Formats: sequence, structure tokens, C-alpha cells
Amino acid sequence: MRRLPIYFLIDISESMVGEPIQQVEEGLATIIQALKSDPHALETVWISIIVFAGQAKTLVPLQEIVSFYPPRFPIGSGTSLSKGLGHLMYELRSNIVKTTFEQKGDWKPIVFLFTDGVPTDDSRVAINEWKQNWQRTANMVAVSFGNEADTKLLGELTDNVLHFKNTNVQSYKEFFKWVTDSIKTSSISVENNSSGFELAKTDGDTVSKIDLNKPSDIERGYVDDNFVVLAAQCQNTKRPYLMKYGKVSQPSSFGGMDFETRAYRLMGAYPVDNSYYELADKSVDSNVNSDELIGAPTCPCCGNQYGLAVCGCRKIHCIGDEEVSTCPWCGSQGKYTSGGGKGGFDIGRAQG
Repeated sequence: MRRLPIYFLIDISESMVGEPIQQVEEGLATIIQALKSDPHALETVWISIIVFAGQAKTLVPLQEIVSFYPPRFPIGSGTSLSKGLGHLMYELRSNIVKTTFEQKGDWKPIVFLFTDGVPTDDSRVAINEWKQNWQRTANMVAVSFGNEADTKLLGELTDNVLHFKNTNVQSYKEFFKWVTDSIKTSSISVENNSSGFELAKTDGDTVSKIDLNKPSDIERGYVDDNFVVLAAQCQNTKRPYLMKYGKVSQPSSFGGMDFETRAYRLMGAYPVDNSYYELADKSVDSNVNSDELIGAPTCPCCGNQYGLAVCGCRKIHCIGDEEVSTCPWCGSQGKYTSGGGKGGFDIGRAQG
């Protein structure tokens, strides 16, 4: 039986923490549920899930739909597109059955790449390898979650670059229905001896194709500047958690002139697993000033009132009513005082 391999290559960097990754989990579960009731998909479709942050890993190896169980998604530090692509190409080389004189191999694999930001590494070598070895033998669909992804870079990988307006829960449902319909139409196509790659029609609102001829104003760097993510550890449970801030413009004035300065507003605080460190890239020495941050959370792990306390080791942890606090990172003990009135101070940030 010839297979139609479907690979999901999913960005699980810190900027995806919270609602985005939760909706991806739920969306993939609905995709699998729908495909299990489709006779064409059951006959041909095999699915694998690869995730990438600073490092990449296979979350679900290539398998037929009937035995597929949707996984929980971890969160990692950084957005190493090169690691993600490298791992994807390794999996393709290892698992795709090629056509020979004795047998017909797998249908052309389809890759759905989901990302919401800017790579925090140099991806040129991996992109060139993809172009040389896989661009003609695999179909890739790159999807920008929101407005902040580097679509010009995604256009170097594929002509199929789409924009998903992840504005609310309903938009996620519509998007994953479109993915499901695209897989279904592709599975019907291979059974009819066609190309095996037919995307469903987009509504132009929730999902739309991006004009790759338009210039992109996204700046590439080693930190995703659309978000500020702070990595912390709970003083009581020692569990890691992330504080996520989204970029906003803040009205300011100086010398009688009004202008806008960059700031970041708190979006939430989220506990994560220790796999966060396993999926992290090498640390990048980057800071954000406390004056740029709007809002501070309680600890999502133990409920301590202050989730953003900075130790002398420059690491972040939570504090409560205790007179003397212990840093869970370095073990130092001491008393905390408010920084109010003394101006801003630098805080080490994650890559996002």
C-alpha cells in the first residue's frame, strides 16, 4: 500500500506558550479525529509530528492514522529553524520509501510548517540543503501564525506561504478544518492517480495566501523582538515557568513633543516542564529593561504574590511573604527590596 506521508513541523518556542500551543494541541486532535472517519485518508495517510525550539525532536514518529494518538506539546527556548529543518530532512531520509523497479514508493510527502516568529539562528545552510535535496521531492506548506513571522524567509522554502489570523478560538477551528480538508483532498488525489497535493480553498479571511513579492520589514536576529519571554523558577516547587509579554506602543512625551516608545505588556505566566531546558538552544546574552515591562504576574506554580524577583545571579524566581528568600537557581539567600523610585534595571530575557 502506497503511503501519503504528512509531516507537521511545529514551532514550540516560548512565544507559542499559552493559548497558541493549546489551540495547536486541540486542533491536531480534531484533525486526527476527522481523518479517522474518512475512508480515503485511512487508506493512504500516515502522520508524523516534529517540534522545534532551540533544539528539535520527533514528538510522534511516522505512523498510520488508526494508531495515532495526539500528543502533549512541550515548550522550548529559541526558534532554531535550521535545527527543525535538519531534523525533518533526517526523518524524510530515514522513513520515506522510494520508488524502485521492484516497487512503487510513497507518494510525495506533504510538510505543514507552523511558526509564529523569527528564527533566532542562521538558517541559510539548512534552507539551501532543503532547496537542493527536497524542494522537488516534497511539498511544503508554510503557515505564519499571526503577523510576526518572517514570511520572506518562509518564501525561500516554498511558494505555498499562508497567513493564519489567529485572532480567536473560532479562527483556530476554521484553520484546522482547512488543514483537515487539505489532507482529505490530497488523499483523494493520490487514489485517483493525480499529484497527491491539493490544498483546500482558503476563505481569504482566516487563512490567506501571502504575496511573496511584497517587501518584508521583519528584521532577522538572534532574539525574537515581537515578544519578551522571561524564564523563571518557582522558589517552592523548583518548577520552571515562563512570563510572556507582547510588544505594544506606549505614548511618551519629552520637551513638549509627543512620541511612542516600545513597551511590552504582560500576556500571562505559564508553568512548563523540564523538557523546556532540553529543547533550549545555547543561551544568548540579551536583556530587557524593567521600565519596558507593563505588569507582573503571581507565580503560576505556587501562587506566590511576586513572580518576578531577580537574584544577584541574574536569574528570576518567585517570592512570597517569607522574610528571607532562597534562589532556586544558585541557592543564595537574602531579603528583597522594591526597586521603585530607583529607575529601571536590566533583566535577562529568553530568545522567544
